[in-house]
Amino acid sequence: MSGGTVLVARLDSMGDVLLSGPAVRAVAHGADRVVYLAGPRGAEAAAMLPGVDEVLTWCAPWIAADPPPVDREEVTGLVERLSRVGADAAVLLTSFHQSPLPLALLLRMAGVPRVCAISEDYPGSLLDVRHHVAHGIPEAERMLSLAEAAGYPPPEGETGRLAVRRPLPDTRRVTGPDGYAVVHVGADAPSRELPPDLAAKTVAALAERGHRVLVTGSAGEADLAGEIAAHGGTDLAGRTTVAQLADLLDRAAVLVSGNTGPAHLAAAVGTPVVSLFSPVVPASAWAPYGTPVRVLGDQRAPCADTRARVCPVPGHPCLGSVSSDDVLTAVDELLGER
Repeated sequence: MSGGTVLVARLDSMGDVLLSGPAVRAVAHGADRVVYLAGPRGAEAAAMLPGVDEVLTWCAPWIAADPPPVDREEVTGLVERLSRVGADAAVLLTSFHQSPLPLALLLRMAGVPRVCAISEDYPGSLLDVRHHVAHGIPEAERMLSLAEAAGYPPPEGETGRLAVRRPLPDTRRVTGPDGYAVVHVGADAPSRELPPDLAAKTVAALAERGHRVLVTGSAGEADLAGEIAAHGGTDLAGRTTVAQLADLLDRAAVLVSGNTGPAHLAAAVGTPVVSLFSPVVPASAWAPYGTPVRVLGDQRAPCADTRARVCPVPGHPCLGSVSSDDVLTAVDELLGER
């Protein structure tokens, strides 16, 4: 495929959108214009992806973690907005447990002549390209394989790594000199976050080692971040946009976090990650991609592959078994590789 306007959709959160970057660049290589349809939690990240010309935002009631009720006027309005895009094709990027078919139907109603997606469900006339892919491969590769199946191979020399637009906003006024360690608290799902007690012990241990430690999190996690930062770090929770957080991570020596969007943002700027990874989803698919990483946590714990948002096993054993000494060892290994 070549030329024209292509709509790329990923309606999830920041990390999911960042992982779509290699697929977006492949589409952009063969298209004149790329319009990205994102959910509210991923729109800022979508605007940072190389190759994206315009971002549309819509909260899909079949994907959002706290979905709004279906509103006929909103759905009709989305179809009208999509029709005005004038897309010649659409590439629908979904997680393995999501169906692309509701959005494919809306795109057909908007007059998009060619729609491509990964789908286990029978698509009838909704898809022109119905792609299949093996379970558990890295999510970035999974999405890139769809772009290729849709007729958008990556350009020669493409690394396939995650990336964001540069230059990034300079945050040194807030962070101070480069080379600090970052500990990120919180996640979209409690089961995937860095356990607060471990986070506090990690901040203290890093500070004792002589590391300058910055603690990040969302505005809603500010109280928790403040408590954790009190153990020897500087609290910056809620004080950065996504682009500013990218700059903060770009100049960090290492990030320690759970399975959450900032881990993928660190990967997009090439910063090593110690990933406290709850196996509710497979690390093979969702661990930070294309950057030095150490995955900690029992990947064969009873919660494995449950997709549980709250840990279903008392004591959170998959991450409860990890100590601050384990984290420090992983940090030392990553810093020794730099």
